[in-house]
Amino acid sequence: MKALVLVSGGLDSATALAEAIEAYGAKECFALSVFYGQKHQKELEAARELCAYYQVELMELNLSTLFEQSNCSLLQWSDEEIPHTSYAEQQKDAENTPVSTYVPFRNGLFLSSAASLALSRGCEVIYYGIHSDDAAGNAYPDTSDAFNKAISDAIRIGSGCQLKVVAPFVKKNKAEVVKEGLRLKVPYEKTWSCYEGRDRACGVCGTCIDRRRAFLANGVTDPVPYEEEDM
Repeated sequence: MKALVLVSGGLDSATALAEAIEAYGAKECFALSVFYGQKHQKELEAARELCAYYQVELMELNLSTLFEQSNCSLLQWSDEEIPHTSYAEQQKDAENTPVSTYVPFRNGLFLSSAASLALSRGCEVIYYGIHSDDAAGNAYPDTSDAFNKAISDAIRIGSGCQLKVVAPFVKKNKAEVVKEGLRLKVPYEKTWSCYEGRDRACGVCGTCIDRRRAFLANGVTDPVPYEEEDM
């Protein structure tokens, strides 16, 4: 069985890649990384480094044109600033709407593209690293359990039952993802989660805050250097 893994270069997808390799072996895994117009290249560079480390073939896809009409704060043409607060703080007055760093239906597009590529490459399973923290409060609705079930069914049916979608962390929080990654000895120093593209992670954007808390919950220090050293 061959597995296609969506690899962003972040902590969650790196852990999903490690799980797929444990299950199927590196030679039976194929990685897909997507450029969607993000403000920096750091996560794409991390994806390349991770795949080189694991000796897994990587394909890069450019879907940026599809997001050119969006003003999501992560995108290079946006005039919105990336919030430097936790997701909980961002959602206090959001009335159950997505946060400003939600890229419109990104996971839906990524998975649809992955399904087409997986069928062409003879893969039978697609891995991706969504987790429950991102879905909380509808911050990122395309990371929810309901979304995963719906798109997994669509891909299974649309592929003639040739493809299965695996989201191993969909009901786990980020601390549990880190716990699994530590077991698998994921080289987290090679990953990049920060929404900013500086030499060091900012430490204060939503994803940095979540990531640092997840490592602390496991009693270990995040190996990635931060501009803001204190939580």
